[in-house]
Order: sequence, then structure tokens, then C-alpha cells
Amino acid sequence: MTRKEIEQRIEAIRAEFATLGPLHPGSLSAQYNVCGTPGCRCKDPEHPQKHGPYYQLSYTWRGKSTTRFVRGDALEAMRVKVANHKRLRELAQEWVDLSVAWERASDDD
Repeated sequence: MTRKEIEQRIEAIRAEFATLGPLHPGSLSAQYNVCGTPGCRCKDPEHPQKHGPYYQLSYTWRGKSTTRFVRGDALEAMRVKVANHKRLRELAQEWVDLSVAWERASDDD
């Protein structure tokens, strides 16, 4: 890539940063469980049906690992926040890669 192409891509990354919206680190997973109630459907010996799904958000922030449940009505918003955070990290890494490439390109001049 030329220095001009690198600069153009960095500008595109800067513009995309501004469009990301709310962010949250982590990953979402669906959890199912078995309760302690005798005779419950989750303990059926032939066709057990676990309770759930319950959605769990796991993340590490400032060196501390955290897990919390996300209610169904907040699930889609949290999915968007997690996806935005993932995209932010991808863009930041690409920007660093391009900055290194730009420095190397200046050495070739």
C-alpha cells in the first residue's frame, strides 16, 4: 500500500469509529439449568426439559472478570453493544497495523 492509500484507510477508520454507538465488552451465551423441585419437567427421566435459556454476559474489565445475566428484553440491545465493542477492537488493531505500515513506507522514500 502507498502512504496515500494508508492515510485514506485511516481516515475511513476514524469515520467508522464515530458511527459505532454504545459499546460493551464481553460475550453472550445461553444457559440452561435443572432446578431442585421434585417432579419438575427438568427432572423427567425420559424427556427432561431444562429451564432456560437464560442469557449470560461474561467480560473482563480493568483486570476484573465479571459475569451477569441479561434479561430477555435487554438482550438485543446488549448484542448490539457487544458487536460494536468487537468492531471497535478490530478497527483499532487495523489502525495500529496501518500506522506501522505507514512508518515503514516512509523509510522506503
